[in-house]
Amino acid sequence: MRSKKSFLGDQKSLNWDIVGLVAGVDEAGRGPLAGPVVAAAVILDDLQPISGLNDSKKLSAKRRERLFDEIRARSLCFSIAEANVQEIDQLNILQATLLAMRRAVEGLRLKPQMVLVDGNRLPQLAIRAEAVVQGDALIPAISAASILAKVHRDRLCQVMHERYPLYGFDQHKGYGTAQHLAALEAHGPADCHRLTFAPVARSVR
Repeated sequence: MRSKKSFLGDQKSLNWDIVGLVAGVDEAGRGPLAGPVVAAAVILDDLQPISGLNDSKKLSAKRRERLFDEIRARSLCFSIAEANVQEIDQLNILQATLLAMRRAVEGLRLKPQMVLVDGNRLPQLAIRAEAVVQGDALIPAISAASILAKVHRDRLCQVMHERYPLYGFDQHKGYGTAQHLAALEAHGPADCHRLTFAPVARSVR
């Protein structure tokens, strides 16, 4: 297994080696006003490299969809988990995100020796872990996790759109666009909205 140094190049502060399986973890959906937050964990197979991995936000939707299938087919294992709207409202979005990440790691079929998490906060894990700022653009396993989480959540937004067509979830994916805010003002929140988020709270009648 390659060392973390080999992934990160000039990030000299991360100067220890990893022996064993490494899982990358990332999330999608912290910012939207509706729907769950989604996290994914991926252990890639060094013998089956996947080309084109990158931060999911830098890829087209079509490219993400293709990579989603390739990651699931060629990784050693993967896990996708959620924290729902009720958990977000009860815990707050940060803690719900960390909960989803923990669920994703715990859902892996294989136990990694190290977990690398995008960002600067770590979920509570019984496994050695490290937070890596901009890891989704630096570490292939985190890039893969970001793609799985993003595509999975986008598909959930399509389901939300079919259930609540007045809000346009297929277009804005739950983010606070002008279209979404206007729909909230006109119709109030749906069951899938995060009631503790200020724009949603203001729309409650």
